[in-house]
Amino acid sequence: MSAHRQSFEAHVDGKGVDSALSPVERLSEKPKTDEAYKDASVSKELGGNEAPYDDVAPVYSDEEGKLGGEGAVETNEDLLTRVIHVEDDPSLNPWTFRVFFLGIGLSVFGAVLQEIFYFKPQTIYVSVVFLTVISYILGEFMALVIPRSGTIGRFFNPGPFNMKEHASITLMASAASQSALATEALAAQDLFYGGYPSKAAGVFIVITSQLIGYGIAGLLREVLVYPTHMLWPMNLPVTSLVESLHRDRVETKARLRLFYIIFGIMFVWEVFPEYIFTVLEGVSIFCLAHQDSLVFTNLFGGASGNEGLGLGAISFDWNYIAPFGSPLWYPLYALTNSFIGYIACIVFFMGLYYSNTWNAKDFPFMAQALFNVSSNFTNYVTYDQTAVLNANFEVDQTLLAQVGTPWLTASYVGYLITSNMGFTATFVHMLLWNFDDIKAGWSWASPSYLKQFTKASSWKFWANQESPEERNARKQSDPKLDPHYKLMLRNMYYEVPHWWWGTIVVVCWVVALVCLYIMKSTLPWWGFIISTLLTTIFLLFFGAQYGITGFQFNIQPVCQMLAGYMFPGKPLANLYFTCFTYNAMQMGQLLARDLKLAQYVHLSPRHTFTIQVMGCLVGAIMNYAMMITIVANQAPILKGILGSNIWSGQNVQQFNTLAVVFSMAKDLVSVGKRYEWVTLAYLVGFTIPLPFWLINRYRPHIFWRYVNLSIICWYMGYLFVGINSAILMYFLLGFIAQWYLRKHYPVFFVKYNYIVSAALDGGTQVMVFILTFAVFGGSGKAHPFPTWAGNPDTSIHNLDYCMKDMADYS
Repeated sequence: MSAHRQSFEAHVDGKGVDSALSPVERLSEKPKTDEAYKDASVSKELGGNEAPYDDVAPVYSDEEGKLGGEGAVETNEDLLTRVIHVEDDPSLNPWTFRVFFLGIGLSVFGAVLQEIFYFKPQTIYVSVVFLTVISYILGEFMALVIPRSGTIGRFFNPGPFNMKEHASITLMASAASQSALATEALAAQDLFYGGYPSKAAGVFIVITSQLIGYGIAGLLREVLVYPTHMLWPMNLPVTSLVESLHRDRVETKARLRLFYIIFGIMFVWEVFPEYIFTVLEGVSIFCLAHQDSLVFTNLFGGASGNEGLGLGAISFDWNYIAPFGSPLWYPLYALTNSFIGYIACIVFFMGLYYSNTWNAKDFPFMAQALFNVSSNFTNYVTYDQTAVLNANFEVDQTLLAQVGTPWLTASYVGYLITSNMGFTATFVHMLLWNFDDIKAGWSWASPSYLKQFTKASSWKFWANQESPEERNARKQSDPKLDPHYKLMLRNMYYEVPHWWWGTIVVVCWVVALVCLYIMKSTLPWWGFIISTLLTTIFLLFFGAQYGITGFQFNIQPVCQMLAGYMFPGKPLANLYFTCFTYNAMQMGQLLARDLKLAQYVHLSPRHTFTIQVMGCLVGAIMNYAMMITIVANQAPILKGILGSNIWSGQNVQQFNTLAVVFSMAKDLVSVGKRYEWVTLAYLVGFTIPLPFWLINRYRPHIFWRYVNLSIICWYMGYLFVGINSAILMYFLLGFIAQWYLRKHYPVFFVKYNYIVSAALDGGTQVMVFILTFAVFGGSGKAHPFPTWAGNPDTSIHNLDYCMKDMADYS
């Protein structure tokens, strides 16, 4: 998984927010006047801590009384009752033809598009806001054009397109619009291990690795979803958007008109930077002025995959400016810390390379492959991992002694070090600055709470131990539970029985274990048991943090390192162990997030269960179908170091590289070995947040509280992969939106920010989807645009005309 994607997931979920900001910052409420916007303030964040930042948006009391009167939003319950309507209309029917027709259609679209994006030079995310808007447009269109007369008409068009239908379609498409890590493992096995023995088993590996985390999240929903302090703040903008689209038709009309205009402009425009005028992906004045310097290429280049750091480059391609989420959404606090990390990354990577640390100059400046020690500046020799593997795809120590251990590029090692530092720094930062939130989120870990699980009624998930009336009465009196959940209980929505979730876990576990042996994965049964236990533990801890703060930890390197020490010499076991720990936990978090979203819009639990399972199934199947198509048609490019400006195997290469490296952990990353700092970085990470906290404790100042070393560390490895020419534009647009427009034109900002962002994402992603199949070879045959000065031959020139490396990149 790319560092760009990992760092984004660690701070912004695609759809998420940073840990240190109040979720109110993302709300799109309408202020009465600009002056009211400027004068209002929010004094507390996420459950009552003093807000340490001055860029938190205010809350207003509008004409409808939506925000419940005057006063600041101080607690999570204030947010849930004054920002989101605690109102429900049980007569709204989500079980309609429109829901399943559009839900399945957008699930196919989102899953296919996300898998395509995963094999791009820059990993991009399908925007959940775009899914929300496009599902609204399509739903309204069906309600308008389909006749309603007769039984058949009422079946296809039962009436106006309602909010619960809209939310259902969005949730189903969201569940599907993920790229399963299992497709990376299967692609790696196909590209680097001679293929896998069963296509059918491969499909079920993808499906079970997605659903097993969902089942575990469902069993833990009493902890992760129902409590008020489990806010899942990244859902607030989506909920606000859904409500605004269905409550204020006059304002909706104006916003949608703007959406259509910008969507159309971007739809047409993206043909140019993506296909006709590809130089627009990244224009580097420095490279155009000095085309014969590799130093300039490494520092200023970045329009081609793995080219350089992209300093000073300007991009006109929204596809690469906003691959994980629009900068128009990114909070100013996170944007500032990310920018500091971005600048530090440039200094760090250039320092590593030109100081020749770890023989850096013998290898490419940026690459994710493994290399031989015999590599040199004029001829990079990739490491033949098959030369050290036996017939069972396990590392043979005798062969390893003959061939030697592989080498990594300095930028890749730098990324591993900084991301590991960021991982442990996050724990310390959260404990120091957000302890009250953490304490509330982990109340489930108290002895009194855990004691409940010693009772048979707590763990017998297949048995109903309590009547609905008894459960309703007990929960209505529980002050910790979300008021929206209590409202649903009062309206007598049927809960999903525990045994439904338990059945998903058990069935997926059995099917996956059988398929792992069919696939000759080399992962032993006891290792698979450990993966399930770790998924449950990780989901409890990291899911609680994600639900409270919106901060999502990336545990993939940790899982791969654990697998390396548990299954030494077994890279395939490493790949599949990570699928059923990191990927399962990731999906569990995403689906728990969507369970909370369903709670905010008051969808019945059984309906939510149905659409999420359907979305997961459709998404997994389409992920697999697209993966085998892309691997079959683009295998040489996917194995190459640079890839092309259209396809790249960087994610598969990274995943496989870490699997091989950590399968040789005792020879490569253990203390005393060549890359020991990859492991020591975990210890360093525990210490780096302390200085600013100590200074602030004795000399308080807002600056110390504004600096987040965990985010900075994450972004110090941000540039090690992909296309980097668009990152400066990302920050520039982010600062314009989040600082200039938000401060000087607040009414315009809060009224149009989300809808403009959705239109930019939507127009771009639909055109990229079309181009992928029409001209980029997604259907098997590519139709490249003729080369000219604005679309150079990338075998001769980089897209930004920076000097190409003299080495053999084949």
